[in-house]
Amino acid sequence: MSKKAEPFTEPSSDETLAKAIFTVNRHAKTATNPKYLYVLKKSALLKMIKEGKAVKKGLHFSRNPKHSRQQSDVLVSCGEYTFHMPPCKEDFTKLPHLGHLNEQIRNPRCSMSLSTAKGILESYTDLKEKQAKSQPFGQKKYTKPVFKPLGQSY
Repeated sequence: MSKKAEPFTEPSSDETLAKAIFTVNRHAKTATNPKYLYVLKKSALLKMIKEGKAVKKGLHFSRNPKHSRQQSDVLVSCGEYTFHMPPCKEDFTKLPHLGHLNEQIRNPRCSMSLSTAKGILESYTDLKEKQAKSQPFGQKKYTKPVFKPLGQSY
């Protein structure tokens, strides 16, 4: 009897989800439209926190604050990986402030394609990217000219 290859049955394991979030986050920093990737990352982290797969550790001062004001981000730990996400109101009262980010601490490297990572996180969070059919900047849609009979105005 030959054995059948077992399908990958656990696409939402903690380790796989953490690697997918890491990959999406890395690509979002250089993407032309990073908004969806950051929304996907945030919703996946929130769901993992809700399920107990990730833990909010504390607050860090943001490296790139908006409008040159001091700003804090929530440090979330998920397996071997740590991520930052925007805080909610109760985070400032419940979480300790850890000060400035330690530049020496790095996430482990992983090799996962962006399409694979997006697929994992989309199936985990039930989010789908809206496909916008936008035209290149500065180009208008071609419309046929309308010829009017002489003497008539429209």
